[in-house]
Amino acid sequence: MLTALDGVYGDRKDALSVAGRTASYEELLGAARAVAADVAGAPAFAVTATASLETVAAAVGGLLAGVPFVPLPPDAGPAEREHILRDSGAVLTDVDFDRRSSGSAGPGAGAAAAPGAAPEDPALVLYTSGTTGAPKGVVLTGAAIAADLDALAEAWQWSAEDTLVHGLPLFHVHGLVLGVLGALRSGSRLVHTGRPTPQAYAEAGGSLYFGVPTVWSRIAADAPAAEALGGARLLVSGSAALPAPVFRDLERLTGLRPVERYGMTETLITVSGRAGGEVRPGTVGTPLPGIRTRIAAETGAEIGELQLTGPTLFSGYLGRPEATAAAYTQDGWFRTGDIAAVDPADGVHRIVGRASIDMIKSGGYRIGAGEIENALLDHPRVSEAAVVGVPDADLGQRIVAFVVAEGVTGAELTEFVAAHLSVHKRPREVRFVAAVPRNAMGKPQKKLLLTGEFGPQAG
Repeated sequence: MLTALDGVYGDRKDALSVAGRTASYEELLGAARAVAADVAGAPAFAVTATASLETVAAAVGGLLAGVPFVPLPPDAGPAEREHILRDSGAVLTDVDFDRRSSGSAGPGAGAAAAPGAAPEDPALVLYTSGTTGAPKGVVLTGAAIAADLDALAEAWQWSAEDTLVHGLPLFHVHGLVLGVLGALRSGSRLVHTGRPTPQAYAEAGGSLYFGVPTVWSRIAADAPAAEALGGARLLVSGSAALPAPVFRDLERLTGLRPVERYGMTETLITVSGRAGGEVRPGTVGTPLPGIRTRIAAETGAEIGELQLTGPTLFSGYLGRPEATAAAYTQDGWFRTGDIAAVDPADGVHRIVGRASIDMIKSGGYRIGAGEIENALLDHPRVSEAAVVGVPDADLGQRIVAFVVAEGVTGAELTEFVAAHLSVHKRPREVRFVAAVPRNAMGKPQKKLLLTGEFGPQAG
């Protein structure tokens, strides 16, 4: 599955650069063989997934050994770590990248000769954020990963000629599967910046960049850094919706229109814009080859739950057959829990938000929070916005906007939204906050806004 390690692309001395440390494919393979020897026969193994060559070696070593790899978030607290280790049965393993195992002769022979896992065997167990309970282990097979990476290589024209740059966490799909295994499958050089700062991205000299909206927002706010990306071929944004103002700023400063894509831990990436294709802000493109999607909407509604099927889906939640069954419809389509709309003219998808919190039913209307958030972000005084629905005796739910802004009143923002969208989509209440709480991938944590657990509101 890792084509670069089979010797197809030679042995680049600077094939990998992670947080300033550089390695060749041969060095990576030697370290991965040592990991494979350590974990052989284990039901699964876990490594604290820092931004390091050690984490890369662990991921490759698991594939070589045919043992599922469980990446532990570095910032996980003791209770979360204990839960993941207990639930997965993983052996906590230390990795020393400088320790080498020669294996078979030649840099490519070891990868080919190692027993590895069958395509349908578990390769990774990634744990969900646990917003509705204890984190669940999502089991991903080698076949699902390979199908996804090959589809993305086609969609993004991703090849060994590219240099991929990102600074994303290596315990999520975006950073680990796309950002590490994708580079190794395509043969592209990988530069992981350690931290995804504008300066680090600007200095990396990549042709292909991955980022989440928080990263792109900071780059767009740093004009010299953004302009330095003008020589790139493709900018990719994911894990949350890219605000339209950030899209426009990046286009103005880099000359590139960022491509957005959509996916989940359970599905990998299923919908994406295309390199060289038409890209519109606020959309995530069309389904990748082999993926079918549908919208489960109420009669007359334009938006509804996105459901899908295809070869990139997970094989189930570890040890939770009932939860796995509940994730599918009776006719076998995966329920994403995300609300979406599809343009009937060209099949382009637009993600509105999560059904649990981003679908607002107010005064008989079904309203997507994302549309209101983008409208608020178009106001020059607003830097962040998150919109939720709260119970209301008259409306069912009323629209409440949490915003980070200066020099503007709530009434002015309400009028601004009403002038840009339908009047019924205006916020009934605007609450000013010091910041919108986000997780490691930049996704707003709206439940924390409602409970006030994230800290004090702005004065």
